[in-house]
Amino acid sequence: MSRRLIISVLVLFEILLSAALMVGWRGQTVAIDKYDVVDRPARIYPDYGSTVIPPNIAPLNFMIKEEGAYYCAKISSVNGRPIEVFSKSARIQIPEDRWHELLEKNRGNELSIDIFARGENRGWSRFGTITIKIANEDIDGYLVYRRMHPTHVLMRGRLGIFQRNLGNFDEKVVLDNRRSRYTAGCVNCHTFCNNRPDKVLIGVRTREEGDNTLLIEPDAVNKLKVKFGYTSWHPSGKQATYVVSRMFLFFHTAHFEARDTMDLDSMLTYYVADANNVRTSPGISVKERLETWPAWSADGKYLYFCSAPMLWPDQTKTLPKEYGDVKYDLFRISYDVENDKWGQAEPVLLAKDTGLSITMPRISPDGRWLIFCMCEYGSFSPWQPSSDMFIMDLKAAEQTGRYEYRRLDIDSDKAESWHSWSSNSRWIVFSSKREHGIFTRSYLSYVDENGKAYKPIVLPQKDPEFYSYTLETFNTPEFVTGPVIATGEQLARVVRGAAAISVEIPKTMATPKPEKSQEWQEFKQ
Repeated sequence: MSRRLIISVLVLFEILLSAALMVGWRGQTVAIDKYDVVDRPARIYPDYGSTVIPPNIAPLNFMIKEEGAYYCAKISSVNGRPIEVFSKSARIQIPEDRWHELLEKNRGNELSIDIFARGENRGWSRFGTITIKIANEDIDGYLVYRRMHPTHVLMRGRLGIFQRNLGNFDEKVVLDNRRSRYTAGCVNCHTFCNNRPDKVLIGVRTREEGDNTLLIEPDAVNKLKVKFGYTSWHPSGKQATYVVSRMFLFFHTAHFEARDTMDLDSMLTYYVADANNVRTSPGISVKERLETWPAWSADGKYLYFCSAPMLWPDQTKTLPKEYGDVKYDLFRISYDVENDKWGQAEPVLLAKDTGLSITMPRISPDGRWLIFCMCEYGSFSPWQPSSDMFIMDLKAAEQTGRYEYRRLDIDSDKAESWHSWSSNSRWIVFSSKREHGIFTRSYLSYVDENGKAYKPIVLPQKDPEFYSYTLETFNTPEFVTGPVIATGEQLARVVRGAAAISVEIPKTMATPKPEKSQEWQEFKQ
């Protein structure tokens, strides 16, 4: 054998040996036979301990918040091969294929995470086992939310609606302000019919063209010359109920959250798709009251909404001194969609009985559970640290005639707001500022058949330190069963295009009259 051949073989052997050692370190072959026992679980970020997770969720990558030069995380359950991740940093990133294989084989079982750490000059330490429950029920495959920098008066930087595949870390733009020639524009209020990705309304606001709404349907995307706010689709898809309001933004001088907003006037209206017009009804547009936050029951027979007495004269344009006294009640009103007939509004829960203002009702697709927020006053929960989530059993209310409610155990001491249900009524996503009170993040929580919500997990990211350095807020999360059928470029062409459908609005409609958007309204979070 020639000298050159011998050298080549030795070099190849060394390369293969190095690769084998690296694979062993990173993956699956290093054995830890001796270790000291630490009588507590390791601190990890995000904190996934004692949570319930979907069997189809992306890997829960995490940081180990313990001192060490080398780390190992062993992830196991009753069935299937354990996953061992070795790392020279505290970052633990789990192989997707192995993760999904393990979860699928262990629906309904517990997932165990055993963490080992070793210093430069000492042996291994083993921490107590972190336990996670794997639910039997899947979560909807996609989450749609708005990403933006926190705003006060003017928006800076990119703002857009994004969709995230919950089974992995793929995130794509649905529509953002960079795709429009109007760089100061805003996209907001994305509303899905029955968690469907092919029946969607998206608000678009620009200084140049005013306020429009994109209507995405299976066969077309159209721009409607009307502004939809806080919208709820009727389950039939035949109409969408929304809010028309005159909002007033103001600032506090001594609050942790300086921003605040009030509806000076508001009412509910509804867009009838086949007739392409907007209508209202006396029961949802009382001149002396402020109506907002519509939410349809699962069977479409009732519209739930929030309503408060107007404590100031009509057409007030400055902040009323009574703003802190405004507390919203929860009402419902019957509706016959085939004949477009409304009944009489009836109270469900009154602010005088709760002492708080009721906002953001959302009903589970199976029709049983109603989750809503309550805060000290007003209708905009995201800017109130006092905002918490509550749950009501509508099935029990039908039997007893009493609308009883309770605070969800998963609430924090920061603002909880904007929640939505998965299509199987077993998962909720909600917005929370619980980590530091400034940036809103999306959290996922399992809700069992008794209405108990379990410790939530923050939306998983590929980089487990993502939320430590990201100066963006994630708000208005909505579950969807699949990706939005229209591409971002297709939506942008419709936004930029001249074609638009004029929507007939009755001149006799109750106040408030639609007005041109103020600059702060365009950027309201």
